[in-house]
Amino acid sequence: MAHELEQRAFASYLDGNNLKHTKQREAILEVFLDTRGHITSEDLFLKVRELYPRIGYTTVYRTMKILCDAGLASERHFDNGATRYEIEHEHHDHLVCVRCGKIIEFECSMIEGAQNDFVKRYGFRLLRHRHELYGYCSACQWQRDDQA
Repeated sequence: MAHELEQRAFASYLDGNNLKHTKQREAILEVFLDTRGHITSEDLFLKVRELYPRIGYTTVYRTMKILCDAGLASERHFDNGATRYEIEHEHHDHLVCVRCGKIIEFECSMIEGAQNDFVKRYGFRLLRHRHELYGYCSACQWQRDDQA
């Protein structure tokens, strides 16, 4: 069964917080876990709606909040102001195109090492961090240069 581990974690979270198990929440979890990249609640709603036309936007939105609280999703706010969700997984950073909104995930041990060095140097107790680089992706950079 696909996503069995996540389904069990979600069920455990719902039980532990006295929240109801519903078919709608299970359906939203499945569609979300089958999604790649970063998705807005509006786009997720449209995907859910294709398979489950009776599920409303508010149910999708509230379920995403629960998935974040359960540690199965993380909420991101990039420059355009739209809240996007991604499956919670290993730490990574982001390149964000300010023209088309493309988001590229990347990992760099050199950046992580430098951050750890700064934390140690200043005696700082790090809880979390977010690293987002904003600019133009290769396609938009070409378009920008072409229009100049």
